[in-house]
Amino acid sequence: MKLIVAHTPDADDAFMFYAMAHGKVKCELKIEHLIEDIESLNKKAFDGKLDVTALSAHAYAYLHEKYRILSVGASVGDGYGPIVVSKQKVELNGKKIAIPGKYTTANLLLNLALDDFKAIEMRFDEIIDAVKSGIVDAGLLIHEGQITYEKHGLKMLLDLWEWWNDLTKLPLPLGINVIKRSMPIEVQREFLRVMRESIGYALNNVDEAINYAMKYSRGLDEETTKKFALMYVNEYTYEMPNSVVKALKLLYEMGKEKNLIEMPKLDVLF
Repeated sequence: MKLIVAHTPDADDAFMFYAMAHGKVKCELKIEHLIEDIESLNKKAFDGKLDVTALSAHAYAYLHEKYRILSVGASVGDGYGPIVVSKQKVELNGKKIAIPGKYTTANLLLNLALDDFKAIEMRFDEIIDAVKSGIVDAGLLIHEGQITYEKHGLKMLLDLWEWWNDLTKLPLPLGINVIKRSMPIEVQREFLRVMRESIGYALNNVDEAINYAMKYSRGLDEETTKKFALMYVNEYTYEMPNSVVKALKLLYEMGKEKNLIEMPKLDVLF
């Protein structure tokens, strides 16, 4: 059976899918890889044409009837997460803040943390330049921008991991991988196995997988690429623990309470 498996052109996704894409794990499924940025995948998932896809945890709130969450592949912040940066210290309420997509979890978190700001939606990799040029007052950074912003002379104004941790004392679920509910259950379980083995291979062969991930590092050096990949591919990614399931449930409850989303059916395939 052929599956369209979508993920992002980011070092962490390249790291976790390396073994699957290069025949390092046994797989009887025919897999076609589709690589696009996370907000593009969030939007494509609405038409249900992607069999498996990386998805922002936020986007799942709108897509739970089409997809179920896989217990592998989650991107979880534990000590780090999306941040808001600017050229100088400013009060964020009422300001223009660049966001990396309406359906990103970073945007949901920002709306939970701030009551009043003007969101300017743009590609995640355009945000730092938009802040530096003054097009926006501040920018919400995801991906490697979280660890490179200081090189651009920017200051962190809000750490959404710290905000979340102070409130919940839980890890911060940001990205997940989901599979179509209409897939036969044996196909769902087979893909779950293959993806878990692919992640396990990467974690056990870090230098080999990082060498491949460098193709998607967007100019980062090898040390920084490795740091970024291992921030988001770790024990949480290999198998989602109960703490992350609990954190997802709380994230959705908080969003519903603030009338940002409807409460989704939280269905995780283990």
